[in-house]
Amino acid sequence: SPAGAAPVAAAPEKKSWFAKLFDRAATADAPPAPLAGTEPLSDYALASRLSYFLWSSMPDAELLAHAAAGDLHQPKVLAAQARRMLKDDRVRNLAVEFGGNWLDFRRCDESNTVDRERFPSFTNERRAEMFEEPVRFFDDLVREDRPILNFLYGDYTFVNPVLAKHYGMPEVAGAPDRWVRVEQAGKFERGGLLPMAVFLTANSPGLRTSPVKRGNWVVRRILGERIPAPPPNVPALPPDESKMVGLSLRDALAKHREDKSCASCHARFDSFGLVFEGFGPVGERREKDLGDRPVDTRAQFPGGSERTGVTGLRAFLHDSRESDFVENLCRKFTAYGLGRTLLPSDDLLIAGMRTKLAANGQRFITLVESLVTSPQLVTMRGPETGANQTANARN
Repeated sequence: SPAGAAPVAAAPEKKSWFAKLFDRAATADAPPAPLAGTEPLSDYALASRLSYFLWSSMPDAELLAHAAAGDLHQPKVLAAQARRMLKDDRVRNLAVEFGGNWLDFRRCDESNTVDRERFPSFTNERRAEMFEEPVRFFDDLVREDRPILNFLYGDYTFVNPVLAKHYGMPEVAGAPDRWVRVEQAGKFERGGLLPMAVFLTANSPGLRTSPVKRGNWVVRRILGERIPAPPPNVPALPPDESKMVGLSLRDALAKHREDKSCASCHARFDSFGLVFEGFGPVGERREKDLGDRPVDTRAQFPGGSERTGVTGLRAFLHDSRESDFVENLCRKFTAYGLGRTLLPSDDLLIAGMRTKLAANGQRFITLVESLVTSPQLVTMRGPETGANQTANARN
């Protein structure tokens, strides 16, 4: 079926036990009876699963009270508890743990790729501020139940006084721990996840930018593509942009793609990285590279369209790849919530999640409610079923 469309219903007599379980969970106020190979979690186990999923912490008194009352398996109770929990301060842990692992910034505070002699303003404090920006963006999106597409298109971000200066934004008065929301961030080439300094810096090797790493981050982390590892003995690009004689990094990369063993993969992600050439190795805006050459942010995307800069990238994603982003986020979020690799039997859940998102303005709460009331989250598979499904997933 087309991306985002509801799956075609099978004839009733041919529905699998898992499809029947999903249908009952989606329509009944009472929890579904366990079918072949599954059994419901205890109320206390469900309280812990929900709490460690959304808070990365133990259940609070209200969750435990519902577990004691024996009503936590009821879909309405689960949905209400999820809504309550998403307003709690502890949901920041979801931003750090899920967001940090999905977007690969969880360990950015350990990164030391930046040449600090060349970029003395990049201190440990600056690195911590870069880490904080996506956490606050994610936390705000969850608490305020904003559309998940704000991750791509949101024209706002969060900065403190030092990060505002780094971004060339108006001064933010106050101590370094004062964070403010900046509207119309597009005026400063910011807004949403894509141009955040943490991702631009983490995907630069230190003395130059890296369209390869930045583009690979977009297609893998944002769009969910699987990119194979590079072949052995691939010639490396020059390590220091300021010492590249004659060729710009863009030109060197084009020459690199002449190697047939590299061309097929680079065609999938180089364009996604070249649009970020207006940002230097620590995510700073720039008009010239470190070799004093004017930067060029144009890129030829798969399909033949030419786009320029982050604005052009967003337009391309909107026109051609938005569905891939939604699919990827649904799958990553589901795998995180269930604490396991997805199985073919989860496809129905993902399809239903996407349909509900489309019908509800892509609001984040829809993502959460679809998962917390699903058979996958409220039941556990028996050993035989689990072994069979894992074997099928590998085949």
